[in-house]
Parts: sequence; C-alpha cells; structure tokens
Amino acid sequence: MSAGAFLLIVIAALVLFGPKKLPELGRAVGRTINEFKNATRDIVEDRPEAQKAEAAPVNEAPKQEDRRLPE
Repeated sequence: MSAGAFLLIVIAALVLFGPKKLPELGRAVGRTINEFKNATRDIVEDRPEAQKAEAAPVNEAPKQEDRRLPE
C-alpha cells in the first residue's frame, strides 16, 4: 500500500468518525484481528482424533520375505 493511499484512508476515517472516535475504532479493529488469529490457530491445532490417527505412521506387519530366520 502506498503512502498516498494510506494517507487518503486516514483522512477519510477522520472525516467519517472524528478524531475522538479513531482510537476506540482502532482498538476494536485490533481486538477483532487478534480474536480472528486466535480462532484460526485453535481450528488448525484442534484436529479431531480420527485425523490424528490417520496422520500417524502405521506400523505394518513385516512382509513374508522379511520373516527369514537369521543365518
């Protein structure tokens, strides 16, 4: 985002909300973004147990040719 576009957004926000409301609005946006990040992280980390079991490596039984007696 260029500096000109950022300046235009700040000026539009000042005109629409006034200088007294901007800090409150910024905090609300910050809290919303933080909650969204936390919820996204929880969804990614909270996989169902069935998916965890599928993702875990499965110990397969040895194949017939692997069952030779030691020489």
